[in-house]
Amino acid sequence: MKNASALELDHLVVAARTLEEGARFVADTLGVEPAAGGKHAAMGTHNQLLGLWGGAYLEIIAIDPDAERDRAGKPDAAPGRPRWFSLDDPATRARLERGPYLAHWVARVPRPKDLGRWQAQYPARIPNVMPMARGGLTWRLTVPEDGAFPNWEGAGDGVLPTLIQWDTADHPSARLPETGLAVKALRARHPRADHVLAQLQWLGAGHLIHVEAVPDGTASLTADIETPAGVRTLA
Repeated sequence: MKNASALELDHLVVAARTLEEGARFVADTLGVEPAAGGKHAAMGTHNQLLGLWGGAYLEIIAIDPDAERDRAGKPDAAPGRPRWFSLDDPATRARLERGPYLAHWVARVPRPKDLGRWQAQYPARIPNVMPMARGGLTWRLTVPEDGAFPNWEGAGDGVLPTLIQWDTADHPSARLPETGLAVKALRARHPRADHVLAQLQWLGAGHLIHVEAVPDGTASLTADIETPAGVRTLA
């Protein structure tokens, strides 16, 4: 029997310096071209998408240069608040100079649980909830005020998921072309794996990702993806 409180994989997040770089990285790795996405006006970002089996998808996200020009008339101007997924962090910017990478993942909060009410009950464990919209889709997701990745007791680094709840009946994955791609395994390495695992279990997301301790190492995220040409690893 399915655990009603368990979270579900919603999407993977590939961060890129530009959408063109991110799309080429994903196509070269998985053998499938991403589809058009849209813009996030509140965050000054835009994306492209790739459908995955089982009601999930892959998102390629980058800072939107058009939003930069419209907002400030100069490059690299922030949208009035730190962008999500740590895109304004100098360490993330430096990492993106080396190329796109699998930076993060997002877990879906199924109903009848309400994400806003859950966050209000546990503000120390769940970041603030922000309403968002794009192309007829509306949703809410957790976005820390500083734009950083979610963390628990200082441990996160993209390994702990952002939480999302869709308010429209349609899910982006239902609008995307069939790709023959499916997530076989999501894996993480983290120097504070015990803290990460404790938070994952508390959230009800421990079954979605395998976490391995890497003492004195750097946190990382990888996904094994089934493709028509065999299993490919996205990292």
